[in-house]
Amino acid sequence: MESFMSSSPAPAGSRLQGRVVLMNPGPVNVSEEVRAALSLPDLCHREPEALALMQRIRRKTVLLCGGDESHAAVMLAGSGTTALEATLSSIVPRDGRLLVIDNGHYGERLSRIVSVHGISCARLEFGWGRPVDVTAVDRALAEDPSITHVGLVHHETSTGMLNQLREIGAVVARHGRSLAVDAISSLGAEELDLAADHIDWCVGTANKCLEGFPGVSFVVAPRERLAGLADVPARTFSLDLHRHFVTQEHDGAPAFTLPLQVMAAFDTALDLALREGTSRRHARYTALAERIRAGLTERGLALRLPAAHRASSLTGVALPDGLTYEELHDGLKAEGFVVYSTQENGAREFRIANMGQLTEEDITGFLAAFDRVVDKHPGEGR
Repeated sequence: MESFMSSSPAPAGSRLQGRVVLMNPGPVNVSEEVRAALSLPDLCHREPEALALMQRIRRKTVLLCGGDESHAAVMLAGSGTTALEATLSSIVPRDGRLLVIDNGHYGERLSRIVSVHGISCARLEFGWGRPVDVTAVDRALAEDPSITHVGLVHHETSTGMLNQLREIGAVVARHGRSLAVDAISSLGAEELDLAADHIDWCVGTANKCLEGFPGVSFVVAPRERLAGLADVPARTFSLDLHRHFVTQEHDGAPAFTLPLQVMAAFDTALDLALREGTSRRHARYTALAERIRAGLTERGLALRLPAAHRASSLTGVALPDGLTYEELHDGLKAEGFVVYSTQENGAREFRIANMGQLTEEDITGFLAAFDRVVDKHPGEGR
């Protein structure tokens, strides 16, 4: 697998001394309002102001997911993977089993998380970048009554694939199983509704399509299911989802310290996301993605997925002939643009995201910078 890191620092005088355009799938460029909110004064995490901040964010994340008073959010300090591990390690009972739907790196990660905790797991693997066969999911649930839960990645950012959440959710509900969704890279930019999609456990993070900073993540679920975790013996101490729910819901305080400045910025980011609305943010992201895709296609590069399967915020692209990922990454970084490697072994690809506060001018600048980087390698096709 090619390195995710630059092989050399950006040269003096590069655009990295000014604004950097982040075209990696999170963290993202944020608005000045969100950045300003980081200046929250020093505050004890158990003072009334901090507790009110936590409760505001809990309410707003439920709204963002299409939930109502029957749902609650649990806030966690850490990345989206933190919230994902807290969920998967907490919700499956000792005699339960998780069916993982896997068509990329993050589907595979679900299996790796539960294996660490000794949770029984069945893996339905479709291959990287291949759509989920919903009939195969239906068949797997019908044939294995020991499966109690299903794990699905909504936006599989290893390839840019947007999985068929609504169709899969309907199948899981029909079989009476519980659906846990990794919505880390989709919330805020792709259609998602807890009730309509039959989601029992929705995992998200601040620093992708919700346009906040890294450091805080969350789980949204029906209050009844969260309370029911009292009957599931804890597998961890700090990631016990039931412990976090009880303290936040009934004690009105976090179980452990939350990153208050990041939370303040997330509070502002949620206000902006709710004001813009998912449909408008989706349209904004889609317009930027189409400009990127059209520009790279005009330059002779192949895109990873058929249009019908692409998410609005990320595109997998073949590398230009004769150019390594490191050469492309470092050349673009020197120009002030950060792209991302593939996670698939042996694939000559890179990924380019358009999450966050990007503009049409950023895309125009990126394509011009791309041309300059490729032109430094004469004889190599585009």
